[in-house]
Amino acid sequence: MITGFKSHGTPKSERDAYHRREQATVKKLGFVMSSEAHATQRIIIVSNRLPFTVEQKNDQIEFTESVGGVASGLKSLLETMHETTLRRPEYLWVGWPGGTVSDEQKTAVQCRARSDYHSWPVFLSGEDIEKFYEGFCNKTIWPLFHYFTANARYNQNYWLQYKKVNEAFCATLLEIVGPDDVLWIHDYHLMLLPKLIRERYARINIGFFLHIPFPQFEIYRLLPVQWRREIIEGLLGADVVGFHTHDYEKYFLGCVQRIFGYKHKCGQLSLDRRIVKVGTFPWAWISAGFKEQP
Repeated sequence: MITGFKSHGTPKSERDAYHRREQATVKKLGFVMSSEAHATQRIIIVSNRLPFTVEQKNDQIEFTESVGGVASGLKSLLETMHETTLRRPEYLWVGWPGGTVSDEQKTAVQCRARSDYHSWPVFLSGEDIEKFYEGFCNKTIWPLFHYFTANARYNQNYWLQYKKVNEAFCATLLEIVGPDDVLWIHDYHLMLLPKLIRERYARINIGFFLHIPFPQFEIYRLLPVQWRREIIEGLLGADVVGFHTHDYEKYFLGCVQRIFGYKHKCGQLSLDRRIVKVGTFPWAWISAGFKEQP
C-alpha cells in the first residue's frame, strides 16, 4: 500500500473506511488524466509503492498484487483509461517494489515489472527502508501531519535518508523521462521530488497530490527550519499541488507565506517565471492545470 496507514489506536472500521475513501479519491483524481488531451502524452505515475510487491524466497522471486488504498485506486484508474479513451494512453509507473531484492535478481524483476505491469522499479536498501520509510515517513511526517506531535521523531539521519531516497527516485526518472511526459507524483514519501525534477527539466509538466492532511503552520513549524523550507521548496517544484480539502490547501498556502513570503491570488503562486496552482481536488485532477508556463 502506498500511504502506509498508521492506526495510532484507530478502530479497524475507521481504517477500512480510510482505505475505501483513498480508492475512491484516486479514481476521481484521475478524471482529467483520461481526457483525449492527455491520451497523446505519456503519463508517468510516481509513488512510493508499485501496484505489486516483490518477495525474494531463496533464489525465487514472487510477485503479489497490492490490495487497497492508493495503489488499487490508481490501478483501477489506468484500467478505466484503457476502456474509455479512443487512443490507449501510454503510461509508466515508477516506485519501490517492496522489500529488498538482491543484485542478482534485480534484472529479472525489472524485466517482469516492465513487461507485465508497465512499471519501472526503484530498489531500496535495508537502510533505506529503516530510515526513510519506517523512519522519516512513518515516525516523523505521518504523526506530525496528523497532529500526533508527541509521537513525531526528529532524527537527522532519518532526514538525510529521506533526501537520499528522493534523489534516487529522481535519478531513476532521469533515465526514462522525456520533456513531453506528464509526471504525476504522489504523497508524503516524495515531497522533495518535484523540485529535483524541475531543476533538470524546467518545462516538464508535474502534478503532485498529498493523500494525507497538511497541517497548520503552528504544527508544521515543529520541523527543523531547514527541513520545513526544503519540503515546501520541493512541493513548489510542481505545476499543480493538490490536497483533499480546502483547509489543507489553506494551511499549505499559509506555510508558504509564513516561510517564504509568497502571497497567493486565488490559489496561484507566482514564482520565478512560473505559476504554481494550489487547489482542492476531491472530484477531478489537474483541470486546466498543465498549461504551458511562460
